Amino acid sequence: PVANTNSVSYQLGQGNGHETLLHQPIPSATTGSSSNAAKQQQNLYSKQQPQPQQQQKQLQQSTTSLASGHNLLPNVASYPSSSSGGTTAGLWSEDNPFAASSTATAQQQHQQLPTHSSGVNVNVTVNVVARPVTASTMTTTTATTTSTTTLAPPRPMQKVIPTVVYLMSRIAVHMEIEGTAQCPAQVMLAAALGCEELGITNKLLAQSVFGLWMTSPLLEVQLKPHHRPYAVRVAWSKLLDKHSHGNELEKLSDEPMTTLRRNVFFSRRDEEKIKDPRILELLYEEARHNVLLGRYVMEPSQSIMLGGIQARIELGPYNSHTHTTSYFRENQFRFLPAHVAKSSSWSWLPISQRSSAEVRLLEQFKRVPTTATTKKLMRKYLEFCWGLPFYGAAYFHGQVEQPVRGLMSLMQQKDLPVLIAVNERGIFVIDQIECTLLLGLKYEEFSWEYAKPSNVNDPECLPCIFLQFGAVENGIAATKLMQIFSRQAAMVDALITHFIEQDKRRKESGADADQAAGGLADNTYVETNPIKNNGIGVLSNKFARLTLATFDDEGRCIGQTGSLSISY
Repeated sequence: PVANTNSVSYQLGQGNGHETLLHQPIPSATTGSSSNAAKQQQNLYSKQQPQPQQQQKQLQQSTTSLASGHNLLPNVASYPSSSSGGTTAGLWSEDNPFAASSTATAQQQHQQLPTHSSGVNVNVTVNVVARPVTASTMTTTTATTTSTTTLAPPRPMQKVIPTVVYLMSRIAVHMEIEGTAQCPAQVMLAAALGCEELGITNKLLAQSVFGLWMTSPLLEVQLKPHHRPYAVRVAWSKLLDKHSHGNELEKLSDEPMTTLRRNVFFSRRDEEKIKDPRILELLYEEARHNVLLGRYVMEPSQSIMLGGIQARIELGPYNSHTHTTSYFRENQFRFLPAHVAKSSSWSWLPISQRSSAEVRLLEQFKRVPTTATTKKLMRKYLEFCWGLPFYGAAYFHGQVEQPVRGLMSLMQQKDLPVLIAVNERGIFVIDQIECTLLLGLKYEEFSWEYAKPSNVNDPECLPCIFLQFGAVENGIAATKLMQIFSRQAAMVDALITHFIEQDKRRKESGADADQAAGGLADNTYVETNPIKNNGIGVLSNKFARLTLATFDDEGRCIGQTGSLSISY
């Protein structure tokens, strides 16, 4: 079954990876490894080792031109993405879910799907579950509201598999759908959002804003409308073998959930125009979830500010008898990310310093006007999150080499686990341990290439993504090359390709300014939280913490570290 319906208790996925289903691009000429030992035994390229005179040319041909229409290295022609001509293998004989389908294929899929769920016999039960004691566990135990809505005239249903769709607002939607095994995600999504108990007035808009996801701590996949959730659940172990970084024990015990989350392809510009309070509430709950997980990285002061808004939404107006410093000390993990809540080195003491997280959280809570409504506070919370460069991104697991210096270079250095966030704005590499940004690039600022491992039978040899981008060091323009290892690299490549091709279609169609307002070509938008290159602060590129190869404006390699030094 897609989900266990024997209990209304559930735990939202705590994983930090994302996206899509099976993607088999053309074998690339590059290879990646997850350990230095394996990296030292092979060249980055599975081709014959180039001569020094050929190295510059080979580097120039190894990256893909992006939205800017040209490679960052001078006098180099553009090359299509390695995924653009890829073939597909696996459970679905279709394109990668992130890649654009052909017109004929799209029409065929549209004909196979019902236009709405009214033609399918569906029984829906909505359980609104109690708010958890701590936000870190996200666990619910008590059902407070139960009701049943019949979407079609009652008749005996056949081939029913009880299904549960979990919302980020702690609502569990129990469904009995006739022919569950063959039911596409489009029908299941419409049934979940069509419940009267959810109070969504614009249901068609909601079906564009949200999508069905299959999520677990090891893998998160957004389903296309024609995907069958039951088939994805049955094939989950195969997807884990192909795309997850978990060990065998973790894979064996992994249990996915069908969840309703924000559609990664929905434009942020369109989201800002939404007025439906129930849709905004669901978006707020998801944004809050990402903030508390540390996915939306920000300065500690900003996390505390959002925590104060969340506390006002959940606790109501300030009460001096109830909302004390000790209360927020005991419940700070409910309102703050773990790395902010535990920042105080004396947090185990029964007293609080003026600079402690709980004291600052209480002060922010007091500052919220007593006249502020929940609706306005939720929108205020969302407005701040909309300004984050990685808002609405899909997250993938990956790892990068750490630079080593001195005697440390003689010892084996473990790779740093990272999150790779991809949305309509660009790509962002996040240190998931310290919850800080390592690298953030807009699409017009970098070129990329997806590389398959040369030895697919070697578990230490991982697929990778190469990023090439411009930088200024000591007043001199240079080009940087970075390598990210990930079993989900094909998904990253497919999602980047989708957004790049989407922007190209906008430009080719000659859309007017209003239609292009949410596109990559819109240069009038002022970033409220821009990414800096000084290495100071959470939202800044930290080149010193990355293993990079550096090239001058003529394409000559003038510096390299880690496994990149093997080839240049």
